[in-house]
Amino acid sequence: MAGRISQADVEEVKARTNLADIIGERVALKSAGIGSLKGLCPFHDERSPSFHVRPQVGFYHCFGCGESGDVYTFLRRMDHLTFTEAVERLAARAGYSLHYEEGGAAPETSGRSRLYAANAAAAEYFRAQLLTPDAEVGRRFLGERGFDAGAAAHFGVGFAPAGWSSMLDALLAQGFTRDELLAAGLVSQGQRGVYDRFRGRLVWPIRDVTGQVLGFGARHLLESDKGPKYLNTPETAIYKKSQVLYGIDLAKRDIARGEPRRVIVVEGYTDVMAAHLAGLTTAVATCGTAFGGEHMKVLRRIMGDDTAAEIVFTFDPDAAGEKAAVRAFAETRTSTAQSFVAVGPTGLDPCDLRLARGDAAVRGLMDTKVPMFEFVIDQRLKGLDLGTVEGRLAGLNAAAPLLADIKDEPLRRRYEHVLARRLGEDLGDVHREVARQRARAQKPEQAETPRASAPEREAETAPVVRVTLASLPRDADLERDALMAFLQYGHRVDPVELRAALDETFSHPALEAVRSSVAAVPDHTRPGWAAAAVDAVREPYRSLAAELLTGVFPAKDEAHAVVSAKDLAIRIQLRAIDRRKRELVSALQRLTADSAEGREVQVRLRELDAARQRLTASQ
Repeated sequence: MAGRISQADVEEVKARTNLADIIGERVALKSAGIGSLKGLCPFHDERSPSFHVRPQVGFYHCFGCGESGDVYTFLRRMDHLTFTEAVERLAARAGYSLHYEEGGAAPETSGRSRLYAANAAAAEYFRAQLLTPDAEVGRRFLGERGFDAGAAAHFGVGFAPAGWSSMLDALLAQGFTRDELLAAGLVSQGQRGVYDRFRGRLVWPIRDVTGQVLGFGARHLLESDKGPKYLNTPETAIYKKSQVLYGIDLAKRDIARGEPRRVIVVEGYTDVMAAHLAGLTTAVATCGTAFGGEHMKVLRRIMGDDTAAEIVFTFDPDAAGEKAAVRAFAETRTSTAQSFVAVGPTGLDPCDLRLARGDAAVRGLMDTKVPMFEFVIDQRLKGLDLGTVEGRLAGLNAAAPLLADIKDEPLRRRYEHVLARRLGEDLGDVHREVARQRARAQKPEQAETPRASAPEREAETAPVVRVTLASLPRDADLERDALMAFLQYGHRVDPVELRAALDETFSHPALEAVRSSVAAVPDHTRPGWAAAAVDAVREPYRSLAAELLTGVFPAKDEAHAVVSAKDLAIRIQLRAIDRRKRELVSALQRLTADSAEGREVQVRLRELDAARQRLTASQ
């Protein structure tokens, strides 16, 4: 078995990879200063971006949760890959051939890479099968819904033959094992062994934002198929239905580039196809589950914190649509985006609407959208006689809890106005009922809890020490700015001046820990040195070092930043000279001027003055 990947190849692959490209596939990034980008953190839920990326140094850091690292760390955290798998994926992406050291440790593997490979092979197999004579029923289904061969190819639609082991045999011949295919959800286990999960069905590949196939959705076509109308891949190590959105790989680019940024959430695979072909290229769909919080996180990372962004849902105007809208409304409130509902004429979904009235009618859905809250309220009030006191009271009781759940007070007040107009009620009455519902929901539980022991209470109240840029005192500004400059632009500073500045001890303990790690780097011009220095900082100061590396350096442009970095290196040296000079002057006052010790101190003072003049002249 091959050993570990050579370190030279690890570094070469990293050098050939743009960190912003990898992260940008999952997170909407925007400029955050010189050489810095920022977006919503993919590792924790947030509404304002605190996740910073510095492509030139190949490092990212979240100022909110503290996550940081390089491109390998990012892939390992996001996709749960081993280090070896992360390197291999990026090498394949860059077209670089890796070399493995003989006799080294066997490469670690999580098995995920085989699951991705198995799904990719299955997607190709299904796609090829759609062209066979047996797939006529599948091609006819697509044609009847307005999709030609080009559309099927664009969305990767395939066909699963009706046999029990057609795909299984094909992938076994490619070197996959039965256990791998079971783990990927491509086959099922029966009393007589394993067999194809998808048989006699149209198959849609479900991909992540990077385009990797995670699983499949399949629709039955044959009367002999007594299974469900739609059958999806079961939960696997890489397929989580609460986190996947069909079409996100095709929609992400237009979502990020849109003005405004808009996501259209439809209900099925053919609806996504119809929407895209009609020109609504930001349409996506959930896969066998309702729209939830994890889906919202995926979309929020792509849309960013744009307050003008829109999420438009195409729910049916019935009880099921109302239930889905209420749930979606709860989830979208965590986003800065505005949420809407668009209902087609007579309740037609995008696929049927395109067939009946053409592409223009599908695009016209966006002209009919209404704020989601108004849609939900109208559904709640449907059937009530608002011309009577009893009807208005019932409507207020039905709608007030929805408003009470809204934490954003200005938004809640605006919706109170909407509800008051819908009911024809006094705004004050609506506000009081909403306030009453909020008070009821926020009433603390009266259940008694056992009192913790003294050691347990101490453990619970013990503060977690985390030094951040924001927590540094004002008198540490020079040391802070110098380290930020050295980590970000040290490779542009004269090595002699940089080394002289780094050899000076810093007064703040946390900044001194970072300085010592930066000073330990032998070559500050070697690519990747800054990220390595941050990794070497001892805890609990590593997060501070990451903030210094990824924080916004105050300068007009990179040229001015380099000038500032050089100036800060000189200022650190000048501060050290002044400190030594004060110490020598103090010592001289305790000595006789013409003594040997006194003359030695005076010589050293003159040397310090000369050094100071040299540094001052170079500023």
